[in-house]
Amino acid sequence: MSRRLAGGVVVVLIAVGLAVYGSSSLVRVLQLRAEMDAMEKDVVALRKQTEQLSATVERLRTDPLLVEKYAREDLGLVREGDTVLKFPSQGR
Repeated sequence: MSRRLAGGVVVVLIAVGLAVYGSSSLVRVLQLRAEMDAMEKDVVALRKQTEQLSATVERLRTDPLLVEKYAREDLGLVREGDTVLKFPSQGR
């Protein structure tokens, strides 16, 4: 009977050890899955942004009017013959 009892205790200890170890592993697996899902969403967003930027680059290579638009709006450049009007700042 004592061998049987010892065998039962060993089985219970192994089961408890597996339950403790298994639950912590399960938590880690769930955390890693959540991280992976977030990274996959980031990859999708970055691919979309890359496609948009590639389209903009292509337009800048082929559309001189777009280049002029950016030069005027973002860089403040003017074409020869344009009249430039300067107004006092509103802060005064």
